[in-house]
Amino acid sequence: MNDTVGFIGLGAMGYEMAVNVRKKMARTSLLLINDVNREACDRFIQELNSFGPIKFLSSAREVAEEAGSILSIVPAADHVKKVYIDPVTGVIAARKNAARLMLECSTIDVEATKDVGQQLKKAGAGNYIDTPVSGGVPGATAGTLAFLIGTAKNDTDVEQETRMENLLRMMGSPKKFFYCGQLGAGLAAKICNNYLSGVILLASAEAMNIGIRQGIDRKLLYQVVHNSTGQSWMFDNVNPAPGTVDHAPSSRDYQGGFKAQMMVKDMTLGVDAGAATGVRTSTGSAALALYKEAVTDARCIDRDVSVVYRFLDGPE
Repeated sequence: MNDTVGFIGLGAMGYEMAVNVRKKMARTSLLLINDVNREACDRFIQELNSFGPIKFLSSAREVAEEAGSILSIVPAADHVKKVYIDPVTGVIAARKNAARLMLECSTIDVEATKDVGQQLKKAGAGNYIDTPVSGGVPGATAGTLAFLIGTAKNDTDVEQETRMENLLRMMGSPKKFFYCGQLGAGLAAKICNNYLSGVILLASAEAMNIGIRQGIDRKLLYQVVHNSTGQSWMFDNVNPAPGTVDHAPSSRDYQGGFKAQMMVKDMTLGVDAGAATGVRTSTGSAALALYKEAVTDARCIDRDVSVVYRFLDGPE
């Protein structure tokens, strides 16, 4: 079995995920990388080539020609389609390989991933599974990501399932591998999670803003909420008030982390999913409207989404 791995997408999340793959895969195995940002690829090779061979390829098709397994994480559905079903440069344009394993970690809509998967299956391109991730850049760096897997356990053959879990273990914890049943179900679960995260983050920004303006020390307020019913992962790890939590992006001028523009995409996916299923998305729709405003503010563009606190004129 070909143990060459292809990794497509070296953005904030993908870069750290690929770092763990290169560090943890066999030193003799080849890692192929591809991204539209050639500078990121060159930097990756320079930083990681001591852990084993790395080769840049200019298209997903080229990656698929050489790799037995492919991991990808790109910004949106159009990018996923470009990677997998572009008739010239996509995976679908490579030679047929029923044993090829494709793990797609992006957050896109369910129908798009079903369409991609069905086209790849029809073309004999291999086994495509949606495996969106949760845990953010900190989880990607630490190798503790959760994976929401769009298939049933033992739904694929044993060999492919073993290969998949071996790859995912390089980036995440097996205790956080969730088999969601069928193609697209991993993304359905991820969209629900991100919808909740976006609402909670905005509420956290508003609460911190209120408390600090009323004269409560921000660290004391954090301790109160952390030990009370308002506690959440977002409040603890992405606290939007600078200087409250040392490891939060807000404490380094909102650099790194999850870009504010991406939250607009994720909240839109959640609100759209609500509309498609007849669910009233009152809090999500309100949050989405505010995030859309925030990402047009020059103070917020390209910063971690917790910068919504700055948009709300929270005391820094």
